[in-house]
Amino acid sequence: MKKYIQKNNKENYSNHWSTPKEIYNKYIENGYVDPNPLNSIIDPNTYDNDNKLFINPPYSNIKDFVKMAIRLHKKYNKEIILLVPSRTDTKWFHELLDYGIEIEFIKGRLKFGESKQSAPFPSIIIKIKGNKYERTNDHKSKK
Repeated sequence: MKKYIQKNNKENYSNHWSTPKEIYNKYIENGYVDPNPLNSIIDPNTYDNDNKLFINPPYSNIKDFVKMAIRLHKKYNKEIILLVPSRTDTKWFHELLDYGIEIEFIKGRLKFGESKQSAPFPSIIIKIKGNKYERTNDHKSKK
């Protein structure tokens, strides 16, 4: 992502990229709240009344946002959408798998912000939803 950012935004190196409008609007129009439209800090206590959150975390800090999303879901039963890179080999991804999620694989590569070029990685939408999921380890191989 760093090379992508430097190539597409040389003067303003940033970890903050606008969510593609078609994805953002889809969730906002369906009652989701973006608790983080301008920065990388979310105060979980601020969103106690919002049951549905849409989060496009800074990609340098996905792990902490995943932990926060799981905490918010457990404590307040929030439905949470995460737009993240498809990094299925990471610890944060497997923590979500253990918890129980729905995954939407996005065809092609997204264009973030005003970039004319696609991101150098595929993206996925992860949904932590309702209370019908319980932590499971079914996907892990048996020894």
